[in-house]
Amino acid sequence: MDPTAALNEIAFWLERELAPSFKVQAFRKAAATIAELETEELRVRARDGRLKRMKGIGARSFEVITQALNGDTPSYLADLRERSKEALADGGSELRSLLRGDLHSHSDWSDGGSPIPLMVDAARALNHEYLALTDHSPNLKIANGLSVERLTDQLRIVDQINDDDGGSFRLLKGIEVDIMEDGTLDQTPEMLGQLDIVVASVHSKLRADRRTMTARMLGGIRDPHTNVLGHCTGRLVQGSRGQRPQSEFDAEKVFAACAENNVAVEINSRPERQDPPDDLIQLALDAGCLFSIDSDAHAPGQLDFLQYGAQRAEANGVPAERIITTWPLEKLLEWAGSS
Repeated sequence: MDPTAALNEIAFWLERELAPSFKVQAFRKAAATIAELETEELRVRARDGRLKRMKGIGARSFEVITQALNGDTPSYLADLRERSKEALADGGSELRSLLRGDLHSHSDWSDGGSPIPLMVDAARALNHEYLALTDHSPNLKIANGLSVERLTDQLRIVDQINDDDGGSFRLLKGIEVDIMEDGTLDQTPEMLGQLDIVVASVHSKLRADRRTMTARMLGGIRDPHTNVLGHCTGRLVQGSRGQRPQSEFDAEKVFAACAENNVAVEINSRPERQDPPDDLIQLALDAGCLFSIDSDAHAPGQLDFLQYGAQRAEANGVPAERIITTWPLEKLLEWAGSS
């Protein structure tokens, strides 16, 4: 098999397993190192020892490359493929099979770890019909948020990817835009108007008092550009970043506003978030809200985290027809354009 593809697939499965990032990046870097080399040049370098001395090539990646060059499936990749047969989540498989796409993902244009084409390739491999590219907005400087100029450049790349695709998959123009302290969105209305999907989220001052946070969230929800309310509590329940309690806000008012303004409540599939918690999913159900099961992927392998979101939605009795990521693309875009 193609050695570069083998290395990238290994990174994909490791990301899916929540392997340490340094381990994943070792394979991504090795793939980037050899990507421009012709197969015969790789063979020559493997034979004369130069491949081992190339920056970014370690003992394991060298083994993978040489096994692939010999026409074999690398043993390390075969083991990962075998492990991947086990579902990530215990439950939710029926609902997961109904999901057509994902409306929240990040690339290396902001704080994701991979280029846009690798995210697209992974989405296609998972049989997504669409994926929204939602890199961060400029206020989130720690995440390298996109200015108007950078987002404009990114939209050209999205257009090119879609033009080259042939129609079987659609990369949606999107953003995860910060809801600012005054309730406004952190991007110009003109720019937001060019996008297919706008996910609005709070990322700062998460410990604000209940009244302040409620007013802030209501402002973002009521902006006519907002389609999805992202990870509404901001909580962290596990993982390398530690734990963080959920924000305090009037959930009944927030979800009533979502229902009134045709804004979907995100069921964020990241295992460290599990956001919203179950009791708030039930409140959103009672309020008549729509939902969006999203991966919030920051790497290709994390796109398969949708399994976790589907498990939680199914456990809470969320009907498939109220989950916008089960909708066909035409229906989704018609809804997003009118919301």
